[in-house]
Amino acid sequence: MENHDKAQLQSFLKTLPPVEFCCVYGSSLHPNNPGSAKSTMVDCILGVSNPQQWHSENLTLNNDHYAAWMVLLGGARLITDVADEIGVGVHFNPFVSWDDKMFKYGVVRMHDLVQDILNWERFYLSGRLQKPVHVLLDNLDVTNVNSVNLRAAMSAALLLLPSKFTEEELYAKICSLSYMGDLRMLFAEDRNKVKKIVQGQFELFRSMYKPFIEEYETKELLRRSISGNTQPIISQDGGLSAAQSLVSSLPPMVRSQMAMKLGEKKVLCDSGRVIQEIVIGSKDEAAKCMQTILQRKVMVSSARQAVSGLLAAGGITAMRYVGAKMSKAWKSWR
Repeated sequence: MENHDKAQLQSFLKTLPPVEFCCVYGSSLHPNNPGSAKSTMVDCILGVSNPQQWHSENLTLNNDHYAAWMVLLGGARLITDVADEIGVGVHFNPFVSWDDKMFKYGVVRMHDLVQDILNWERFYLSGRLQKPVHVLLDNLDVTNVNSVNLRAAMSAALLLLPSKFTEEELYAKICSLSYMGDLRMLFAEDRNKVKKIVQGQFELFRSMYKPFIEEYETKELLRRSISGNTQPIISQDGGLSAAQSLVSSLPPMVRSQMAMKLGEKKVLCDSGRVIQEIVIGSKDEAAKCMQTILQRKVMVSSARQAVSGLLAAGGITAMRYVGAKMSKAWKSWR
């Protein structure tokens, strides 16, 4: 982000109640889509300790950010209940105009954000944080916690990739994880979304995942070789031992669900401790099992959040948002 855009966003945050965490994601980070363009909506995630209390304070400060029916019928409690019980714990206020700029901000409970990062419980915000974001405020060191999420995303992508691939293909597979099973991809998203995200933010992906590529090279799970192409070819070990290592880096909740499907056994590790290990017959078997679990998570979360988002936005704003999304999708299908 440009310094001007950062300053503008920091000024916008001052109009809201205090938050513990703030990051910007989406097209405003695209180098060919500068934040200064008035047509670009800046997407933010705001982490707060108590959403109901935060919304109560924000209703006093910025009543017009919310759908009128939610304000009239239930206020902060209804806003929070809709996000928690119908959605996936995030309330979005889109099309907020401030200082000649459009903002969309999502408010989430810090505990829920951290749990999704560590466990992929809903695989919603954790998926967003696997892609480039610009962290503006981080009082609780979420950036450090997110390294667990990035390592898990890379392991999941490697399970799904063939024995040889390019760096761009690796980032595309990581990026696609949180779209597998997303109902919006059928009618309300650009069919080339993943490709555009990766190509537009390639250097940002590289800086995010370089430490994990080097870590996996050290573990001899990956090898990079320079060819005539501009990008090196990456090779990975497709054996059972390597697959087990990748599975062990997946979040505990995903491993638990895989164990229920594939079974598990007790194994004596090098330290002399007995651990439970998922029984896998091949890398492909582990990949298919994991993919099914992630698709299910994304499908459920995307459907719940879509309903919650429409309710939270209100009639006119919801139609405006869906219309903009569908317009992009239709253009990509021509």
